[in-house]
Amino acid sequence: MGLIGSIGLIGMALGAVVSGTIADRIGRKKVFTITVLLYSIASAFCALSWNYQSLLVFRFLVGFGLGGELPVAATLVSEYAPSRVRGRFIVLLESFWGLGWIAAACIAYFFIPLYGWRMAFLIGALPALYVCLIRLHMPESVRYLLAHGRVGEARQIVVSLERQLHVPVAPFVSEKETVPVVAKASFRELWKKPFASRTIMLWLVWFGINFSYYGIFMWLPSLVFQQGFTVVKTFEYVLIMTLAQLPGYYCAAWLVDKIGRKYTLSTFLLFSGVASYFFGHASTAATLMMWGSVMSFFNLGAWGVLYTYTPEQYPTAIRALGSGWAAGFGRFGGMAAPMMVGALLARNFGFGSVFYMFALVFVAVAVIVLSLGVESKQKDLESISEGLVKAK
Repeated sequence: MGLIGSIGLIGMALGAVVSGTIADRIGRKKVFTITVLLYSIASAFCALSWNYQSLLVFRFLVGFGLGGELPVAATLVSEYAPSRVRGRFIVLLESFWGLGWIAAACIAYFFIPLYGWRMAFLIGALPALYVCLIRLHMPESVRYLLAHGRVGEARQIVVSLERQLHVPVAPFVSEKETVPVVAKASFRELWKKPFASRTIMLWLVWFGINFSYYGIFMWLPSLVFQQGFTVVKTFEYVLIMTLAQLPGYYCAAWLVDKIGRKYTLSTFLLFSGVASYFFGHASTAATLMMWGSVMSFFNLGAWGVLYTYTPEQYPTAIRALGSGWAAGFGRFGGMAAPMMVGALLARNFGFGSVFYMFALVFVAVAVIVLSLGVESKQKDLESISEGLVKAK
């Protein structure tokens, strides 16, 4: 069973890198459509898998599609949302991850006992129906089109949106005018000034948050059970802690445009560290649930801010590329943490020691954000693009 979980994370890592690279070349809409469709079809084939090996292959493809969709979706929303509320929009977008966890728990509770695990995968194929809506109603990023000199298509989208919203059509670039075209996305661009320090910061933060999230939540039921609680009580407590994710997202969505991405992210990481430490030393059911809920609140709130912060650190030419590589690298933290927790427990390190480790990781990542992070609150994405535009 451990390999089934790990193969999904490997797929997510590769999917993020590949989709980020391609989205800067063929467009956000196409890649978003392909990844959602791949996820859905692969989920259906998981339900139809005929042996363990085939299930592993399809689980990898599920992870590839999911990992590819996440950074591209955040990139697309960041390129449409007004700068004054861009952070709020993306954090709220990411809050659906928490809703998905709740939906998955309900499916596991109501459907699997009656219909088996294959039904859960068949339900996971339903997003394929959403692809029809994407094709018909979701526009391509106007910023992407302009960056590639496709002025006519960009103008049609803007005019259509303005008519739907009943606002006057603003002056637009003429198709005959010269439009600067950005350089093609290249991995090397991520390591040139001024983006090298941002890339290092983002990769470390993504690694640390993935490490903590997957290390904590994949082991949480087992670790709580080892504290002497019954199986039923263990899952009740874990469910309560999981529900605390949603207000964490909503609080982060409110703060991210108030005090900024850098300080919201670092604050949520620091409080995640504090909560992890006290959770590891909780001695009663009440304190366990309290600190576990606080930990979940701040951990997932930090996730939402990170998805906002990442695409803002790069210009249009490499925005999806940079986001994809950061997310992909971070997934290796998600793979490493569960194995490290298992190794610590095998060497007789206790419950408190495991969460002391996570507390240190949270604090270290917060320091990295404060030291290397660049604030992007309410900045136009065009201002980030300056310096990488060249004439066609």
